[in-house]
Amino acid sequence: MIQIAEYLPPTPTRLWKLSKQAGVDYAVGGLPTAADCADGGAPWDYLPLLRMKQRYESGGFQLAVIEARPPLNRAKRGQEGRDAEIATVCALLENMGKLGIPVWCYEWMTDFNWLRTNLATPSRGGSVVTSFDNSLMRDAPPTAEGPISEDELWEHLHYFLQRVLPVAEKAGVKLAMHPDDPPLSPIRSVGRIMRSVENYQRLLDLAPSPMNGITLCQGNFTLMTDDLPAVIRDFGRQGKIFFVHFRDVSGTPERFEETWHDAGKTDMLACLRAYREIGFDGVLRPDHVPTVEGDSNEHAGYSSFGRLYAIGYIRGLRQAVYADSL
Repeated sequence: MIQIAEYLPPTPTRLWKLSKQAGVDYAVGGLPTAADCADGGAPWDYLPLLRMKQRYESGGFQLAVIEARPPLNRAKRGQEGRDAEIATVCALLENMGKLGIPVWCYEWMTDFNWLRTNLATPSRGGSVVTSFDNSLMRDAPPTAEGPISEDELWEHLHYFLQRVLPVAEKAGVKLAMHPDDPPLSPIRSVGRIMRSVENYQRLLDLAPSPMNGITLCQGNFTLMTDDLPAVIRDFGRQGKIFFVHFRDVSGTPERFEETWHDAGKTDMLACLRAYREIGFDGVLRPDHVPTVEGDSNEHAGYSSFGRLYAIGYIRGLRQAVYADSL
């Protein structure tokens, strides 16, 4: 059965207690802190990862996914020094395997990660959400690293996978590729390749491995297709969905905004039914929630109170779908 998780920072915060009170037992974690590495270790080394994992467990959470990455821009661009970056990923995967942390969520967005043009778009009842309007990006300057083509990104991704997947297979750790956000190319003269259902199939075919799979971020995938439940069933029947971001948007890839979990373009109940149909037994977490009255928008999309609403909504959907097995 699908399990509900929450992204929790590596050191306890108010969100740890709120999530536990909301019935969450699984954590999606980052990388170890500087304090974890005080004896000279790196964040991808065994002892720092052990300390971080123990801290989550002391808070009552099972660490199911690491959703943070060592530096990878040289690897993405095929630059000198990429092999050293790839070596850190291999060390991370080896040590995750030793510690029984089963999934690593990574991405192939070069120079910058997820992008929004407005971090405080008005939404329901005075809440605010993030949004994107590509017309505002057309005159944006190129990144400091300069242009890179989609063909180059595919070439460098293949090089990366050929080196890390054997390590992942030996360690028993699944690689779950997150989509480009937004799923458009190019942005600021930088190609973006993880932006369509077809390109995800290309990823899976590029390096066949039981460890090569998908973070199915619904907010991005619903901008790639008009039938998200069908996409879930297709990749799920291939056994390639390793992790889920449960969120929604309204609009198109060119212009969209995040929504409350119950107010977007997607049939969320149909999606959860599709996960049950394919037998998905991993974790999902809510993502990119509204900022509501009484909470801070300092970290737009990740306010604590908005996450509580999302957790409750997802728990209700799960009860409706899995009622005979809860």
